[in-house]
Amino acid sequence: MSDKARLKQIILELSYEKRKVVLASGRESDFYFDGKQTTLHPEGGYLTGKLFFEAIKDVEQLEGVGGLTLGADPIATATSVVSFLEKQPIPAFIIRKEPKGHGTGAWLEGRKNFKPGARVVIVEDVVTSGGSSIKAIKRAEEEGLKVLGVVTLVDREEGGRENIEKEGYWLKSIFTKSEVLA
Repeated sequence: MSDKARLKQIILELSYEKRKVVLASGRESDFYFDGKQTTLHPEGGYLTGKLFFEAIKDVEQLEGVGGLTLGADPIATATSVVSFLEKQPIPAFIIRKEPKGHGTGAWLEGRKNFKPGARVVIVEDVVTSGGSSIKAIKRAEEEGLKVLGVVTLVDREEGGRENIEKEGYWLKSIFTKSEVLA
């Protein structure tokens, strides 16, 4: 079984639920992908890191990978660890939802791994409307990073790709909703 096929199996077992939910965008849906159930699983996290690394390893002069806490945290970490194992180390960063309340007051964790203008990719567990990705892009750029694009575990195919591309960034998805449910 391929890594992608096995990761799909884990997503279906741990992350996909057919039930009514309210999404981060405020919209209602009759299904839900809880990506953290997969990305925090030992095999799921490793496979996520491996497939995300595969998706970004050829991005020219890539210097970092990260995104909004909490969904991006295990993905950025797994991708960074896999990149090291593959002898192409890419540091990770985490964007806080609000600045640290003490010490440095930082919005961005992992700052010392990056020079101003470092070329980075935003990672997400799930993209719906693209709002969280765009928020992460804006915050990373306000912190002096140069965002190239976004990689997501699952694209729900609900306008996120179009909204991210409209902002001038690319989106790569490991899976679309259609692929997971096929």
